Amino acid sequence: MSWLMTITHHRAVDRVRSQQASADREFRWGTANQFPGHDVVAETVADRMEAQALIRCLRELSPLQREAISLAYLDCLTYREVAAHLSKPAATVKSRIRDGLKQLRTRMDEA
Repeated sequence: MSWLMTITHHRAVDRVRSQQASADREFRWGTANQFPGHDVVAETVADRMEAQALIRCLRELSPLQREAISLAYLDCLTYREVAAHLSKPAATVKSRIRDGLKQLRTRMDEA
């Protein structure tokens, strides 16, 4: 009985040590491989500049394209909902949005 208790005790101690060693390894790896922080200010400035460029490019689209894109993307409407809102066929709305997005992409690449 004593021998069995000793083996059980040693296995329990080995398991605790193994778990602690694993936790220590993960901690050391985590501290050694931390990702460097990012510059929040620079990221905010870049986001604002991109938003301003997008607004400028949207202004260059035709009013019909701008309205269809705004309803679809800003108001989160589907093609059918945009078509119902504008009282136009769904195919017309799809064409306006597709053509507007192509022009928008081209102008954003140039900006």
